[in-house]
Amino acid sequence: MTPKFTLLIDCRDETGLIYKVTSVLFKYKLNIIGNDEYVSQEDNHFFMRSEFSGQVDTALVLEDLKRLLPGGARIRLASEEKKKLVILVTREYHCLSELLTRIHFNEMNATVQAVISNYDTLKQFTENYGIPFHHVPHGELSREAHEAQILLLLHQYQPDLLVLAKYMRVLNPEFVREFQHRIINIHHSFLPAFQGSHPYRQAYMRGVKIIGATAHFVNDRLDDGPIIAQSVIPVDHRQDAAGMALAGKDIEKSVLSHALKIVLEDRVFVSGNKTIVFD
Repeated sequence: MTPKFTLLIDCRDETGLIYKVTSVLFKYKLNIIGNDEYVSQEDNHFFMRSEFSGQVDTALVLEDLKRLLPGGARIRLASEEKKKLVILVTREYHCLSELLTRIHFNEMNATVQAVISNYDTLKQFTENYGIPFHHVPHGELSREAHEAQILLLLHQYQPDLLVLAKYMRVLNPEFVREFQHRIINIHHSFLPAFQGSHPYRQAYMRGVKIIGATAHFVNDRLDDGPIIAQSVIPVDHRQDAAGMALAGKDIEKSVLSHALKIVLEDRVFVSGNKTIVFD
């Protein structure tokens, strides 16, 4: 089969960028399957995502693009190879089960190397899929000591992405920096509203008429990283905080799955604390 690639470029905008990129692909007789581009007017920045197929020495393509594009351009070429994931969980099953099911049936371009948790609640469920489960209890450990144990496991697996599938612990900045823009979290509210650990209680007390979920990249600030995907559902006065939390499970797993899918398909650019999504 003819190999397929995804080319991702972001750089300072200037005249003729699309021509320059497509001319390189034409030079090597590559077939463009799909193309998306966007220019941020705020900072005059260009984003481009191109899918193409063909036999080529990718190093030559990257060399030509680097020579033609503005200085400081970020250029990435992704293949069809499946990305490696490690999923972190606590005790809630709904997001984990959704991801493992979708990945098992090849709805996402990924393999799950392991699941790590501070509780053993989901051990049997995970192992039913033939996936290693690591119980790393936090007990009397400091957050730093606990994360050090997790990092030892992650260094063994070398994942492309970490997914926090209802992992109810805050990560230290040092941990986050090691996986910058590679940790995806699901937060059970429509951010920036109701940050923190009890958003459904906050939503109930505020008397909201919609609740939502937000998938975002993790940064140094709680629930403040670049947003990848969001959605909402209606609620009313008959639902207390527990009822909202129950209703919210479906939207949480849906939003997380969608966000992970488009990240795996290389459809998401991080630009400051925002994202550009070619969905």
